[in-house]
Amino acid sequence: MEVLKHECGVAMVRLLKPLEYYHQKYGSWMYGLNKLYLLMEKQHNRGQEGAGLACVKLEANAGEEYMFRERAVGTGAITEIFAAVHEHYKDIPPGKLNDPFYAKANLPFAGELYMGHLRYSTTGKSGISYIHPFLRRNNWRAKNLALCGNFNLTNVDDVFKEITAIGQHPRKYSDTYIMLEQMGHRLDREVERLYCKCETEGLKGMDITHAIEEQIDLSNVLKRCAPAWDGGYVICGLTGSGESFSVRDPWGIRPAFYYVDDEIVVLASERPVIQTVMNVHVPDIKELNRGEALFINKRGEVRTSQIIEPKENKACSFERIYFSRGSDVDIYKERKRLGENLVPAILKAVDHDLNHTVFSFIPNTAEVAYFGMQEGLNEHLNKIKKEWISDRSHLLQEEELERILSMRIRCEKVAIKDIKLRTFIAEGNSRNDLAAHVYDITYGSIVPFVDNLVVIDDSIVRGTTLKQSIISILDRLHPKKIVIVSSSPQVRYPDYYGIDMSRMSEFIAFKAAVALLKERGMEHVITEAYRKAKEQQQAGGNNIVNYVKDIYAPFTDEEISAKMVELLTTDKIRAKVEIVYQTLEGLHASCPHHPGDWYFSGDYPTPGGARLVNQAFIHYVEQEFSRE
Repeated sequence: MEVLKHECGVAMVRLLKPLEYYHQKYGSWMYGLNKLYLLMEKQHNRGQEGAGLACVKLEANAGEEYMFRERAVGTGAITEIFAAVHEHYKDIPPGKLNDPFYAKANLPFAGELYMGHLRYSTTGKSGISYIHPFLRRNNWRAKNLALCGNFNLTNVDDVFKEITAIGQHPRKYSDTYIMLEQMGHRLDREVERLYCKCETEGLKGMDITHAIEEQIDLSNVLKRCAPAWDGGYVICGLTGSGESFSVRDPWGIRPAFYYVDDEIVVLASERPVIQTVMNVHVPDIKELNRGEALFINKRGEVRTSQIIEPKENKACSFERIYFSRGSDVDIYKERKRLGENLVPAILKAVDHDLNHTVFSFIPNTAEVAYFGMQEGLNEHLNKIKKEWISDRSHLLQEEELERILSMRIRCEKVAIKDIKLRTFIAEGNSRNDLAAHVYDITYGSIVPFVDNLVVIDDSIVRGTTLKQSIISILDRLHPKKIVIVSSSPQVRYPDYYGIDMSRMSEFIAFKAAVALLKERGMEHVITEAYRKAKEQQQAGGNNIVNYVKDIYAPFTDEEISAKMVELLTTDKIRAKVEIVYQTLEGLHASCPHHPGDWYFSGDYPTPGGARLVNQAFIHYVEQEFSRE
């Protein structure tokens, strides 16, 4: 029901043959450019605030441009950047435009290396200067670096101090830019190391340049830089001399997949994107391992290398629940299991009265979990039918048998997203009134005052849409009871590794826990957690304890859910409302290979995550004190 923004999506293409090969086989030298477009468009779900692409042309002559970039902001950024690329070609005669040799020699973006990025901001910073790829220019081709990533660093301050301590002076304070300067410095050192080596071997002039470009090893750069990064990341880069890389964090928090054949190498944030764009099967696609990097050198040689020792697997479960496309074969199954695992709790919530319960889903991203819930409910119903028939087979009359066989799970499309809330309506009451009409209902889909209504969602984070729109609009159908079901557990903590959840006050679960503490005269729990967090902050170090857990510790999940209902409903709601959440056990049973759950459990995989959650809590408490 609530839109979460996720940073970000990446795509890379490396052509392993000359442009004329693709022109002859596929009818266009733009084969690589077109594949990049498809890889980005198929990942549009991962970033709608901006997009950018970079291209490197191999074998350019001195005095000719060899590195190109386009960036744009807004939801139409992908279309805009590729339109801008093609704008360069509009006045080229068809004969020349369709000549791969002419294109290679004269046209921008007619290259062999491509890199694309889709952006969602988690920092609140916006504008073209924050759109990836970032570019660091130099008159040595090998020192040029384009960088983009799906990441969020939790220790930008530390990396900033490290690079300024050696004399660098970054022009911006953002994680991507600081990372660009850090890597750019190490790339400079690597080139200079090779320069000295070539000089001692007697090489001169352009022979040195060519030797450097043949020998440069980006693993040396990454091994010096990556150990300083705390966070979840997939970082991709191109150099002007034709080297490319992609590296994944050692906890496997952010995802990356790649495909290699004798014509092309492609990398993307999601596996089914590669399947569709390249028309290949799951076994043909590999996942970048934890702490591993994929390298392609100027000659087109592909290799992987372990950059950082892999840490405990903490692959992000929110990728499986919400962010990644549900068309992935494994994600589809996992989301269905998430819905199926909720059946016992749902049956309890409706007092096992399936005859008078209607099931639906909001939003569309919850549809697959809804299918799994349906299957689980049907299995339960079939079990009941079998028991009835086997217990009473000698007594059943035809009419009774028909009644048993006709029992079904009642599924309806109860709610429809009707309009998009326009941000230009900022005045409070008007905005809230409009928000209440974001969804519309299917009138007549339930029996008023008789039927329960169960609606499944993939996550409930802030509860804003529930309060402003969903619950009130569903109540217009006059159900006896509304059961909101979340296929994920209670989101209790900020993410810090790439999702725009950063302030404690945003979380409805946190609000509910604080409300319970105040209601029960337990405010000392808040002040004690604040004291411990503050002392830890002043002491420093990396053995960080997440003291925000103390806020939730006195209560069961059910108590917090019940308090959420109080916070999200008003006296105008006539139906009884209940919220049913997935359990952590149910989550891990459904997504066994993606155990990262810090936004639910508070168990951050890195010191930076735990440090930031305590900082957010300290900030929250100090703000609350300042209001009193």
